[in-house]
Amino acid sequence: MLWDVDGTLVNVDGIGIAAMAAGIGRVLGRAPATFPRLDGRTDRWITTEVLRASGVEDVDEYLERCREATEVAFAASLEELSRRGKLLPGAAAALAALGTEAAVQSLLTGNARALAEMKLRAFGLDAHVDFDIGAYGWTHVVRGELVAVARAAAEARHGTAFAGRSTVLIGDTPRDVEAALVNGASAIGVATGYFGVDALAAAGAHAVLADLTDTAAVVAAVRAVVGES
Repeated sequence: MLWDVDGTLVNVDGIGIAAMAAGIGRVLGRAPATFPRLDGRTDRWITTEVLRASGVEDVDEYLERCREATEVAFAASLEELSRRGKLLPGAAAALAALGTEAAVQSLLTGNARALAEMKLRAFGLDAHVDFDIGAYGWTHVVRGELVAVARAAAEARHGTAFAGRSTVLIGDTPRDVEAALVNGASAIGVATGYFGVDALAAAGAHAVLADLTDTAAVVAAVRAVVGES
């Protein structure tokens, strides 16, 4: 089970992007360019595009410093996150319920790992996932490339390949769905972000949920998509 974070489990009310803008600005010594559309993108892709738009030619020279500065800025915003952010309805119950199934849970997220960990810990979700067998948005600019990373980590930990549809991605954007499909994995769309049920179904999700509030429906969807393999 590989969960997306933003828009699927939590809503951080723009604090993550504000931290990234602050971090990049601190490294550049000036305000960065306007951010591109972010839905389903990885932090590495976003940072790369913002640096290019800001006139940086040698992006690779700046990337790690920008990541570190973003993480520092986000950590400084945790108190604000506790006031403005929110755990999406049903997320905690869904994670807890799936933890009782014959499944292991982690993340496949566009967030850099440190940011993902801070977000889940802020809302008490960290006990439900094994961060070490996930894949994070600083590893590659393309989300679909992260699935193999997570599978390899899970296989090394558990001695199981998690091939094909036995890997399940749950997310709120068509890019989450695409990442699953290009790797032969199962895709469950959750319409708690900017994309509705119809858009996620059209993207090819094997199952689509309006939200995570019906725990039994979440578990049933996971069982169904894995059983179709």
